[in-house]
Amino acid sequence: MREEKGATGPPAGLRTVAGLELKPALEAVLMVVDGPATEEHLAKILERPRRQVADALRELADEYTAQGRGFELRYVAGGWRFSTRADYAPAVERFVLDGQQARLTQAALETLAVVAYRQPVSRSRVSAVRGVNCDGVMRTLLQRGLVEEAGTEPETGAILYRTTNYFLERMGLRGLDELPQLAPFLPEAEAIEAETQEGVPSFDPDAPDPDGGRPTTNMPGTTDTTTTEL
Repeated sequence: MREEKGATGPPAGLRTVAGLELKPALEAVLMVVDGPATEEHLAKILERPRRQVADALRELADEYTAQGRGFELRYVAGGWRFSTRADYAPAVERFVLDGQQARLTQAALETLAVVAYRQPVSRSRVSAVRGVNCDGVMRTLLQRGLVEEAGTEPETGAILYRTTNYFLERMGLRGLDELPQLAPFLPEAEAIEAETQEGVPSFDPDAPDPDGGRPTTNMPGTTDTTTTEL
């Protein structure tokens, strides 16, 4: 039998969801998502108004909290997903790790922090901030999906890097604006940033001494140019 022209309806094999109860349907979908699901996508899948879906998601989140469940429904990285409640993280960590080392190294954490606060940023810039080469660490962060390429630097052509949505998800952040301010932890941060913007020349130990081999040492607050043997 030929299919009549102009016939409408769901594709073959797809059952209608319009008659399903909303909250259980949301739970079922969120159980199988790979990442945070947006309200718009969920509304489209479940054939409901976005506002209705958003209200149901918030009600579910409040219900899980009131019931003291071991999981929670959270809004992270622009969407909703289930996650372990923080109070029960030690149990999950012990189950998942079970003696395996899955934490990022100190070097990786420092590099990730530089990218997060200075993005988009090149590898050379990250290395300059940390004072050590970071190529290997950046490869690790790329492989773990915490950072990604973000174009190239116009002046040098160097590849720029930024954090990913997966980074926001793992950190439990809605956006980069929720990153903690550095000033309370590093009072000198503003001074360092200002000094960086002024373009203070870096010291190259292999460069020839313009004064003929003897470095000059000036005390702060003086204009004395007397050379001193080191």
